[in-house]
Amino acid sequence: MVRRPTADELAAAREEVLPDVVAAGLDVLFCGINPGLYSAATGYHFARPGNRFWPALHRAGFTDRQLRPDEQDDLLAFGLGVTNIVRRATARADELTGDELRDGALQLTNLVRGLEPRVLAVVGITAYRTAFGRPDAVIGAQDDRIGSTRVWVLPNPSGLNAHYQLPALVDEFRALRDALAG
Repeated sequence: MVRRPTADELAAAREEVLPDVVAAGLDVLFCGINPGLYSAATGYHFARPGNRFWPALHRAGFTDRQLRPDEQDDLLAFGLGVTNIVRRATARADELTGDELRDGALQLTNLVRGLEPRVLAVVGITAYRTAFGRPDAVIGAQDDRIGSTRVWVLPNPSGLNAHYQLPALVDEFRALRDALAG
């Protein structure tokens, strides 16, 4: 179970880096924008209560039960992994610069080329547009590939993303899962 970090732990988490949960040949490498302070303080991706990544992943059929953030390493058994475009933690994604996002995309591209997942799924359309220089990108499958890896964009699962409530978020995650099966 993830312990709620103290205010001091959250303040100390600024600029921290979370380790990737990755392996070669994954079905999907999910890629967040960057770790929030809550995630950095706990050491787990998508850890803030209210983040809908874990419920969406399960309800879309990627996992047989809803994993907790502290079970993130179990993703590998499902052929899934998680990383971020920008590695450093911030309170909000809008603290990142365009240059940071573009530099992160270059590092992510190198990671993907080395691991060769079937799909890179970036969770955050605005960050994807900036990082990869695709201002007109939309949610869903992209025309771009990184080597043999398909690129897919999903909505940001943060509870702050009011444009997508959980059912709509699940629908987008399920579309990716269905594309993998098809």
